[in-house]
Amino acid sequence: MTRLPQGALSNYKKAADEPDDHAIGRSRGGLTTKIHALTDQREAPVAVRLTAGQAGDNPQLVGLLDDYAGVCRDRGASARDFGLLADKAYSHPSTRTQLRSRKIKHTIPERKDQIARRQAKGSAGGRPPAFDAAIYGLRNTVERGFNRLKQWRGVATRYDCDDE
Repeated sequence: MTRLPQGALSNYKKAADEPDDHAIGRSRGGLTTKIHALTDQREAPVAVRLTAGQAGDNPQLVGLLDDYAGVCRDRGASARDFGLLADKAYSHPSTRTQLRSRKIKHTIPERKDQIARRQAKGSAGGRPPAFDAAIYGLRNTVERGFNRLKQWRGVATRYDCDDE
């Protein structure tokens, strides 16, 4: 006789007719949405993208930069005039190459595995990317910006009410 596990079965199921642009996907917490954003020094989001919960952060950066470049053009500025502060999720050689090609100054710490791989190559591994810890300390504006966003009930609960 086979015993079933105790408790109710999971009710986290994405409907088959759910459009992809609803940005609902499975992560460890069930069905969720992930918010990717660029914020300015005043903690205000200047570019925002929504993806399914399982989506990675790094692939969204180029799209966010493109969105922000459009905002900059509208304001008569250039995305190059500003620096980018990002966490280790964005520490990928392709990301750094993309930022260099766009001439965007960036401060992103290296992941431990990347440091070890570069050091294992010896002198052929190249120099470590420039990193300024004092400038990186300003990255908390991103976290504070997200905390301000989450104070809004529609974002915190991930629903939108068109009636208001």
